[in-house]
Amino acid sequence: MDSFAALRRMMVDCQLRTYDVTDRAVLAAADTVPREAFLPASLSHLAYLDQAVALPGTGRALMTPMVLVRMIQVLDLQAGERALDYGGGTGYGAALMAQMGAETTLWEPDAPALEQAKAALTQAGATVTAAAAKPADASFDAILVSGACETTPETLFALLRDGGRLVVVEGSGRAARVKLYQKSGGKSSGRAVFDAAAPALEEFRRKPEFVF
Repeated sequence: MDSFAALRRMMVDCQLRTYDVTDRAVLAAADTVPREAFLPASLSHLAYLDQAVALPGTGRALMTPMVLVRMIQVLDLQAGERALDYGGGTGYGAALMAQMGAETTLWEPDAPALEQAKAALTQAGATVTAAAAKPADASFDAILVSGACETTPETLFALLRDGGRLVVVEGSGRAARVKLYQKSGGKSSGRAVFDAAAPALEEFRRKPEFVF
């Protein structure tokens, strides 16, 4: 077993399993997808630490493993479903969902991050469609929002099929929590699932209010 494979197994056993990640498909994906491929070689030594890692030259970050993987577990993703990773940086979350058998798209508006993602996904052998703009005729069973949103990402609800699910970190700092939204009858309603923090997505920051 090479050093990264050993670190990957340690991440699964010591970080994910102890953070209520129990789904076998999710754990198997985390134990298979090479997280180090989604960082520049100079930062690969940080791949399996219990922390988020900023992606140089971009406005994105690789989320903390246990938060990202538990969010994917919350989606209850099934093989054959259509999944979207929004703002996923270099595409680690998208690669995990593809490994689980989902037909996966990465929508990454940050151009430098998207270029890094294309190379990382190829290196990891992940079958993921990567795009800079909203996918044409988009309709998804599951959406992973790979970053914290200070405002509810309502613009993404339109991309959900009826019965579809969206998971996101809402809020900032200690007030942030993961919420799961489900679409039914054309309307999306959400519930808090667990407390967690993540690097913010600039496009979903709250606009400052004018104060007299």
